[in-house]
Amino acid sequence: MNSLKKTARLAGLLYLMLIITGAYCVIYVPSQIIGRGDAVTTAKNILSNEFLFRTGIISDIISNTFFVFLVMVLYRLFKQVNESQAKLMVALVMVQIPAVFIIETFNITSLMIFKGEILKTFEISQRQDLAMLFLKINDYGTPILEVFWGLWLIPFGQLVYKSGFIPRILGILLIIAGIEYMIDSFISLLFPNYSAFVNQFTILFVAIGEISIMLWLLIKGVKNNIPPIVK
Repeated sequence: MNSLKKTARLAGLLYLMLIITGAYCVIYVPSQIIGRGDAVTTAKNILSNEFLFRTGIISDIISNTFFVFLVMVLYRLFKQVNESQAKLMVALVMVQIPAVFIIETFNITSLMIFKGEILKTFEISQRQDLAMLFLKINDYGTPILEVFWGLWLIPFGQLVYKSGFIPRILGILLIIAGIEYMIDSFISLLFPNYSAFVNQFTILFVAIGEISIMLWLLIKGVKNNIPPIVK
């Protein structure tokens, strides 16, 4: 019991760090820097807030490092529930990591272009347009990653639901959050004009699902009286 609680609380701590660093790089930094569709404004914002832009890159790298450690701890916590589903959960996280580092490479490249460190023979307007292209790759890469942000939550939610040592409602909320992530991704790619509207609901469902499980793992860990696990 003590070992299980320690593992659960470690997962909760890693989840908290993932949420903090993820929100910083995905929400806060872009809101301060990116001028939607405006290369000139974005260039000025990045050059005048270069350190902030760089911290966003570092935060994303740190966030995904926490993500890897988190899913490994969750695997240790849930493998007794259903090892196949636990392995699937790990695989759906691991497949995301290389794409994240590629996207951050594009972000670094855009900064170098805005600063004139490369493509020096290009005119300023040409450099800005090219740098914006790399940032746009990031914009379109995020909805694709969002599919996997949702997919991993489904086996995670199923494991929580079956575990017996975490309330079943938290597993249901995780599955709903996972489905909402995927809906948001498909809407962003198919009907971009509606993405802002749908994103409001995504943020709500994801916040409820992921913050709830994070707080339970961090504060409670597992139930004191664990019923037999039904696989």
